[in-house]
Amino acid sequence: MINQNFSINLVSDLRDMLQYDFMRHAFMAGTIVAIVAGVVGYFVVLRRWSFATHALSHAGFAGAAGAALFGLNPLVGLLAFTCGGGVAMALLGRNVEARDVQIGTVLAFLLGLGVFFISLYKGYATAAYSILFGEILGISNADVMATFIAGVLVLCVIAAIYRPLLFASLDEDVAEARGVPVLALGTIFMLVIAVTTSISVQVVGVLLIFALMVTPAAIAGRLTRRPAQGVAVSVIVALVVTWFGLFLSYYLPYPVSFFITTSVFILYLLTRITQGHRT
Repeated sequence: MINQNFSINLVSDLRDMLQYDFMRHAFMAGTIVAIVAGVVGYFVVLRRWSFATHALSHAGFAGAAGAALFGLNPLVGLLAFTCGGGVAMALLGRNVEARDVQIGTVLAFLLGLGVFFISLYKGYATAAYSILFGEILGISNADVMATFIAGVLVLCVIAAIYRPLLFASLDEDVAEARGVPVLALGTIFMLVIAVTTSISVQVVGVLLIFALMVTPAAIAGRLTRRPAQGVAVSVIVALVVTWFGLFLSYYLPYPVSFFITTSVFILYLLTRITQGHRT
């Protein structure tokens, strides 16, 4: 990134890198995204909707490609396609047994649109392609504010639906029998995933969204069975790997997303090994 030498004084190193605006923006946006992804990701794993998250991330790329074709901000297209795709998956995937098939069907259609948009675009779709792998070191102060506002809205929605969402996530059939509006709840949560995916692409990109949306929550699920503790652990893991990735990227000429995905994968493997020895 910048030709700097690492020292054993971490406080001094951190002070040194935070003198640059782009690093401050990256840390602020990364912190917001890590918190939101950690919270939302816990419910994604609990509801076994990891494939849905994967599908929405790819739908986002199709939207970004379409926005580039029509001269719009790629993030606008990303948000539109993830929200539209999320609603379609929620409505078509009411049958639990056939949910993966329905999600896969929507995913295939949206990916086809993405390929079509890219084939029509005659310029350099650099902004759309950057969404594939993230570009957190290039975000502006306005991007940080937009991420903050979206993050607060997502967390407010999760707080409002926390109890029925947790109930439906643990046992959807019983929740529906008790009068919980499962379909409406699922649709709202899909929209929450869509917004979270849209703000997370700045950090890891759509192809690596699992790094923050699924893996920290998977680690939390192996460490604790209590929902509140699980959410907390998921957020802590997402924060640690994000900060660690940003810290390393300041000294090494490699993408932030590489450090984040690698570190969280190593943590997951260590958790699996440790849990295996305990059992």
